[in-house]
Amino acid sequence: MMLSKQVFQQEEEISMADGEVAMRLERIERLLESLIEQKRTKEYYSTAEVAQILNRAEFTVREWCRHGRVWAEKRGTGRGLSKEWMISREELERIENEGLLPI
Repeated sequence: MMLSKQVFQQEEEISMADGEVAMRLERIERLLESLIEQKRTKEYYSTAEVAQILNRAEFTVREWCRHGRVWAEKRGTGRGLSKEWMISREELERIENEGLLPI
């Protein structure tokens, strides 16, 4: 009788441990998903990234920046003295929803 009670207690402890492990795994998965989502949405995009998102040529996006058709700023890239056009996430969303700024 005593042996079966010990076995039952051990099984109960194992099932509680399994439940705790499952809860922790779910939490880890949620955290990983949020990290992946954060990585997908960047603060600023290069002209190459915007061109790919909008299905346009990189040259076209650079020309939009140069002519003031989109709000963009020149930022250093760490590859010498030249600066690269960078477009904010908000501006990219505006372009997708409203189109280019008038000339």
